Amino acid sequence: MPLRLDVKKQLVQRTDRVKGVDLHPTEPWLLANLYNGNVYIWNYNDSTLVKSFEVTELPVRSAKFVARKQWVVCGADDMQLRVYNYNTMDKIKTFEAHTDYIRSIAVHPNLPYVLTSSDDMLIKLWDWDKGWACCQVFEGHSHYVMQVVFNPKDSNTFASASLDRTVKVWSLGQPLPNFTLEGHEKGVNCVDYFTGGDRPFLISGADDRLIKVWDYQTKACVQTLEGHAHNISAVAYHPELPIILSASEDGCIKMWHATTYRLENTLNYGMERIWAIGAMKGSNSVAFGFDEGVAVVKIGREEPVASMDASGKIIWARHNEVQTVNVKSLGADYQLVDGERLPLAVKDLGACDLYPQSLKHNPNGRFVTVCGDGEYVVYTALAWRNKSFGSAMEFVWSADSNDYAIREGGARIKIHKNFAEKAALKVEYAVEGIHGGALVGVRGTDFVCFYDWEEGRLVRRIDVGAVREVLWSDNGELVAIAGESSFYILQYNRGAVEAAFGSGAELDEDGLEDAFELVAEVPEKIRTGLWVGDCFIYNNAAWRLNYCVGGEVTTLFHLDKPMYLLGYLAAQSRVYLIDREFNIVSYTLLLSLIEFKTLVMRDQLGDALGLLPGIPSEQRNGLARFLEGRGLVQEALELATDHDYRFDLAIQLGDLETAADIANSLDTPAKWRQLGELALSRGQLGLAHDCLEKAKDMSGLLLLAAAKGDRPGLSKLLEASMAAGKHNVAFLCLFLLGQVDRCVALLSEAGRLPEAAMLARAYMPSAMSGPVKEWKKDLASVNPKAADALADPEDYPNLFPGLQEAVEMEAAAAAAQAAAARHPGRAFASLAAAGLLADDLARQLAALGIDGSSLPAAAPDWQAEANGGAAHTAAAVPPAAETTTVPNAIIATEDELDGIYEPDDAEVPPPAPEPVPTHIPHFSPQQQQPAQQQQQLHEPPQPRISSASSGGGGMSSPMAAAAAAAPPRPVLPAAGPPPPQQQQQQQQAFGMPQLPPAAPFVPAPAAAAAAAPAAAAAGTLAAAFGGDDDFNFDDDGLGGGGGLAGGAAAGGIDLDDDDWGLGEEE
Repeated sequence: MPLRLDVKKQLVQRTDRVKGVDLHPTEPWLLANLYNGNVYIWNYNDSTLVKSFEVTELPVRSAKFVARKQWVVCGADDMQLRVYNYNTMDKIKTFEAHTDYIRSIAVHPNLPYVLTSSDDMLIKLWDWDKGWACCQVFEGHSHYVMQVVFNPKDSNTFASASLDRTVKVWSLGQPLPNFTLEGHEKGVNCVDYFTGGDRPFLISGADDRLIKVWDYQTKACVQTLEGHAHNISAVAYHPELPIILSASEDGCIKMWHATTYRLENTLNYGMERIWAIGAMKGSNSVAFGFDEGVAVVKIGREEPVASMDASGKIIWARHNEVQTVNVKSLGADYQLVDGERLPLAVKDLGACDLYPQSLKHNPNGRFVTVCGDGEYVVYTALAWRNKSFGSAMEFVWSADSNDYAIREGGARIKIHKNFAEKAALKVEYAVEGIHGGALVGVRGTDFVCFYDWEEGRLVRRIDVGAVREVLWSDNGELVAIAGESSFYILQYNRGAVEAAFGSGAELDEDGLEDAFELVAEVPEKIRTGLWVGDCFIYNNAAWRLNYCVGGEVTTLFHLDKPMYLLGYLAAQSRVYLIDREFNIVSYTLLLSLIEFKTLVMRDQLGDALGLLPGIPSEQRNGLARFLEGRGLVQEALELATDHDYRFDLAIQLGDLETAADIANSLDTPAKWRQLGELALSRGQLGLAHDCLEKAKDMSGLLLLAAAKGDRPGLSKLLEASMAAGKHNVAFLCLFLLGQVDRCVALLSEAGRLPEAAMLARAYMPSAMSGPVKEWKKDLASVNPKAADALADPEDYPNLFPGLQEAVEMEAAAAAAQAAAARHPGRAFASLAAAGLLADDLARQLAALGIDGSSLPAAAPDWQAEANGGAAHTAAAVPPAAETTTVPNAIIATEDELDGIYEPDDAEVPPPAPEPVPTHIPHFSPQQQQPAQQQQQLHEPPQPRISSASSGGGGMSSPMAAAAAAAPPRPVLPAAGPPPPQQQQQQQQAFGMPQLPPAAPFVPAPAAAAAAAPAAAAAGTLAAAFGGDDDFNFDDDGLGGGGGLAGGAAAGGIDLDDDDWGLGEEE
C-alpha cells in the first residue's frame, strides 16, 4: 500500500540559484545560500523575508544555523568561512578555512565543532570555543569532497561524499577514515544517515543517477534506487517519516519508502534543477533549493499516532518503536493542574515491522491495531503479542469489540467477526475511506454510506461534502460527521432500522429515511474529537478545546499549541490530550456537568436538578446560560449566582421584585435605569420613581412627574437639578410649576439674554423691560447698531400694542392659578368631559367665574374655521352665563396631590381616556393677514444679519430683535405709528420685510387656566414670525402639560438642547 502522505506547500519564493538550504530548529525560518553571494532567511509560515546578508560576490555554496549561539555559518568560493549573528546582524568571525571552494558545512549537535569540506580534498574540524582554531584535518579523498554529515546516532563519527566515487566514514580524533564504501560508477555528490529505528543505514547519491542504501556495519549496499533522469544532487532520510527524499538535476523530487524502497511520490515544481534538501527533526516540513528559488512543503500529518483505553493506558508509536504510559501511575497524591505536562514514566512496549500510520484500541481495550505499509497487525494490549494480521489499507473497530472491518484496496471492504471473515460489502462507487462505530461508515467523494455489521446492508446514505471523520457515541445513539468547515450531530434511530429490516421491506438506494435525525450543525472545523455520553468534546482549527451538548457549544480552554484528544477518564473528570512531542496534558471536565446537560437535553429536568449538589458553585453560571439557551429562563434565574446575570434574567422574565432586590445589592445607575424603564412600561409608577431617583435620571423623573401632575415631585426635582447644574431640567420644572419669573432669571444667569427677553415677552410681559435692558447692554459691546434697534417697552410703549391688556391678563391668570383647585394627572379626562378645559384664556377665566369682559368674546371667523368651524368653537365653549361645578369625585385630596394613583384614591377606577380636541392650529402668514398684505410676503426676502451677541443661543438676531422690540406692524393702535425714519431704520437694521398684523390669541387645546398667557403671547409671537416653528420648550421630546402644552403647541416654541445650549455641562 502506498503511504498516505499529503504534500502541502508552505513557501515558494523565486530567487537566483540556491545552492543550500537549512531549517531553524525552533523558529519557522528557512536559511538559503545563493550562488550570487547572498544569504537569506525567510519565514515559511507567512512568506516574509526575515534577514538578508550580503556575504560576498562569489557563490556561497553552504550555510547552516547554529541555533544555540544564534549564528549563521557560511562558506563561499573565496575560501572564507564567515560567522554572523542573525539577531544583531553582526559579523562574528571571518577567516580563510581552505585553499579552494568550500563545498559543505556540518555543525556538531552537542560540541562546539564545525566540519567543513572543500575542493582542496580536505575535511577540517573547527572549535569556536578556541577562537575557531582548526583542531583536526582529515585527509583521504582523491577528489572534491562534496558533503559531510554527522551521524545522529553516534555524533563522534561522520560520513563524507566525494567525486572520487567513494563514501568514507570517519571518527573524530582519527586522521584516517574508518572505512570506505565503494559502488558508485561516478562521483558521489551527497550522503545522509538514517535517523529512525535501529538500522545502521546511510544513503548516497551520485552522478550515475543512482541512490544507494548502505549498511555501515556490514559495509554492504542494501538497495539501489533508480528512477532519476539526471545526476543526483541531494538525498535525505526524513527524520520523522519512513521516506527517503532524493533530488536531481532533472528537476524532480522523489519520495521512496524507507522500508520497502517503493517509489511513493514524485514532485516537480518547475523551478529547474534541484541542488539541496533540508529537513529537521521534530517537523514534517522539508525545504528544497532550485535554480530559480526555494520551496518549503509539509509532508504527511503531524498528529501523533497514539491511542488511550478506558483505564488510562496510552500507547503510541514513535517511528517503528511502540511505547506506553499510564496516567493512573501518578497516584492519588499528585495534584493535577490544567494544561500542565504530566511527568509520566515511558516504557518500551516493543517494535513494529511496519511503519504505523494509525494505532487504535478496540472498545474494551484488550487489543490494539496498527495499520500501515498496506498491512495491519492486531496486538494484545498488555504483552504486545501478535494476534492477527493481514493486508489492508484501513482498519476500523465496531462498537462491540468483536467485529472489525478492513479495506483491502479500492472498493473491497470486508467485515470480520472474532478474527474470521463474515461478510463483504458490495459498493459501486469510489471509496475514499471507512469508519467504525455502531455502523460501518464508507466514505465517498461527497457522501457517506452506513451499513450494518451483521449482513452489510445499507442503512442510509447521507450527502455531506468532504467528510473527514465519523465519530460515534459509546451507546451508538449519536454520531458526529466532521466536514471541511463544519460538523453535524445526528441521532440514530436503531428501532426504526431494526423494524425495517425485520419487515423484509425493500429499501431504496439511499436507505431508510428515518434512520437518522439531524440534531445540530456547528460551523467549526474539527481537529480531533470524542464522545462522553451525549457530550461531544473536540478541539477546533483555532485550537480551542470545546464541548457540545445538543448543539450548545461551550469553550473549556484555549490551547497554547496544537494538542490532540486522547480520551476521558470519568473517575477523574479529566480529558487527556497529547502533542507532537508525545507530552501528555489534562484538563478538568466534570462528569456531573456533562450528565446535567445530557438530562436537560432529554427533558429530564427534575433528575438534572438533583445533580446540583455535586456541581461546584463556580460552574452554575455556565449551567444557567445553558438552561437559558434551552428556553428555561426561570430555572436559569434560580440556578445563577452572578448578580449581573441574575438581574438580566429577572428583567427578561419581568420579575420586578427580584430585579429590585438585585439592583439594591448592585446599586449601579445603569441597573436602576433599566429597572425603572421596565417598571414604567408595566405601570408601576411608584417603583419607577424610586428607580429613576436612585439612578439620578433627571430626564426620566421629569417625564414621570409631568405625566402624573406631581407638583411636589417637580419642586424636589427642581432643587436636585439646580444642584447638579442640569439647567434644561431645572428650566422645564420651573415652567411646569408656572414660575415664569424664575425661568427668566435662570436664562439670564446662564447668559441666554435673547431667550430671556423673548420668554418674558411671551409669558411675563410685566417683567419684559429688565431682560431687554440686559440684552441691549450685552449686545452693545459687540454690535451697537443692533443694540440700538432693540425697543424697550418702557421707552417705546407705542410699539407694543395690547401690552397693558396683556399685563392685566397676566395678573388675572396669576390670581386664577392661585385660586384654582389642584387635581392629579388622572383627573384630566374627567375635567375635559365636564367642559372645564377651555380653549383659550378668556373662556377659562369665564369658566372660573373671573371677569373676562375685556377679552374678545369669540374667535374670528378664520380661527374658527381653522379649529373645525363655528360649530366646533361653539361646542367647545360653554355659555358664559352658565356656572360649571367641579364634581366632587375629581377634587384632589392631600393624598392625591402627589400625583400617584392608588386604588384607594377613588371609589371607582379612573375613567378611560376620552377623546379630547387635539388639533393645534398652525397658521401661515397668509392665513393671519389681510389679502392685500399677503403679496408682500412673495417679494424677495431681504438678507438677514446674524447676531453677534454672546447670548444668541443659536437664534438669529433679526428674529430675536423683532420678538422683543417690534411686535406686529404696520397695523398700530390709535397712538399712531412711529416716525417713518424710525421704521426705515429698524427695517434696514433687521433686513426684514414688513410684518403682518397681530393675530388674535391662538387657542391652546386642553390647557389649564395658567396656560392662557402663554397661548396669548405665543399666538402673537407666531404671527410676528410668520408661523415659523423656531422655538419649542420641549426637553428631548418630553413635552409638558398645562401651560407648557398650550403655549408651546400654539406658539411653535422650541427650547430644546440644541437651541438653548443649556446642557448638563452648564
